[in-house]
Amino acid sequence: MQNYELNNAENFPQLPVQKETLKAETLPVSPNNPPWNGWMAFGVWAASVIFIYIFPNLFLLPYLANQQLDFSNQSGVLEFAKTDPTAVLILLIAVIPAHVCTLILAWLVVTRFRKFSFRKTLGWNLNGFKIWHSLAIFTIFYAIAVLLIKFFGAVETDFDRMLKSSRTAVYFVAFLATFTAPLVEEVVYRGLLYSAFQRRFGIALAVLFVTVLFTAVHIPQYSNENIPNYASVITLLLLSFTLTLIRVRTKNLLPCVLLHTVINGVQSVLLIFQPYIENYIETYKPKTEAFFHLFK
Repeated sequence: MQNYELNNAENFPQLPVQKETLKAETLPVSPNNPPWNGWMAFGVWAASVIFIYIFPNLFLLPYLANQQLDFSNQSGVLEFAKTDPTAVLILLIAVIPAHVCTLILAWLVVTRFRKFSFRKTLGWNLNGFKIWHSLAIFTIFYAIAVLLIKFFGAVETDFDRMLKSSRTAVYFVAFLATFTAPLVEEVVYRGLLYSAFQRRFGIALAVLFVTVLFTAVHIPQYSNENIPNYASVITLLLLSFTLTLIRVRTKNLLPCVLLHTVINGVQSVLLIFQPYIENYIETYKPKTEAFFHLFK
């Protein structure tokens, strides 16, 4: 009887599936063979979006109630929240606990409650990627952004209006953009989501999915009354695609975190010094024009 079962093993269609499952389970845990599946990764992503929505509203609601606003006028309340210096600062401060909660949840999923190393499982090696690569990529994308702005024109977004509310808001945005957002976003998108989906659907579909999802989530931030800033959105789409390709090429998350941090960091420095640069240009532009006028 046992010999008959062994000789007819091919009659059992479930055996190839079992072999494939065993093969995946016996492979060592790595960034491309993570100990989580697509549903778990998608759950962390959904939670990160919910955190970004809930925490700012929870923080801001007491302040808005104290201002005796007419909550039946939703557009007026939203306008106040985007332009009032204190309201904007509260919204930005609330991003920190949202990021912390996202990282904690991601850590629990990645480590399987401390069973695996967080850094090794995500890939914490540069694998040949250098800081100068990040600076070169930033330069390319800055040039692309300038060309796109000239083609599509500049659109003042809600995010731009929040930055204009106060200098404190600018400093806080620079801090978040440089020190928390790159880590949190890369862990969620190029870490959890990409790792799980590339194993399940292959590299091409995983790259497409992560690139589009990352861009789509940021569109409201770069829009004004549902009109997107096409220059910013296209640049962001190209950047997301590049970050994901770097994750594919290096098989590690750290290069993505480094590139994201460098790009956001340089932008933050430019954002902080923008008023001084503009004043310098306005001060010396007439003198420069007069100098060149002598040679006409």
